[in-house]
Amino acid sequence: MSHCDLCEAARMTEWFHEDDLCWIAECEVCSVPMIVWKVHDPSPSDEVKASLHATLRRVVEALFVDEIYIDDNMRNIPDHYHAHARGRGKWGSQPLERRPTPLGS
Repeated sequence: MSHCDLCEAARMTEWFHEDDLCWIAECEVCSVPMIVWKVHDPSPSDEVKASLHATLRRVVEALFVDEIYIDDNMRNIPDHYHAHARGRGKWGSQPLERRPTPLGS
């Protein structure tokens, strides 16, 4: 296998979530939340993909106000499954609006 930036998982942007299955961070290319499967494979099973998408939705809903759609067209890294949370009604790389945080948090 050649070098894979997603397998490397360098923390170059803000990270929002990590577990045994995936991690979610701000995409350094388009500045929206992106979920990455921790397996170097472009084709997760339907069950794994549903779990990844549910995790992405849950994390984004907790942190951002925008309604999203999940874009899993893997343009730049087609051999490692990942998907972006894009805001409905926004253009592709327009950042999502953060939920306000309570004072003292």
